[in-house]
Amino acid sequence: MLTINVAVLLTVIVILRLRRRTEARSRADEKMTVLIVLVLGLLLAPTPFGQEVLDILAELVNGLSQSGQ
Repeated sequence: MLTINVAVLLTVIVILRLRRRTEARSRADEKMTVLIVLVLGLLLAPTPFGQEVLDILAELVNGLSQSGQ
């Protein structure tokens, strides 16, 4: 039986939607893309990959705040 990971499917959808020309997008289309990206973020957040991304971003923000002082 073939299983499809929802996060992978949403990633493919986001990539396909973002490849379209900006001029051709309606406001509703942009809202749908934002909604899909938010759901993808919620699916990735509790995974080990999501935690690693969070750690990297936290280090980056910490480094930037340290350099500004």
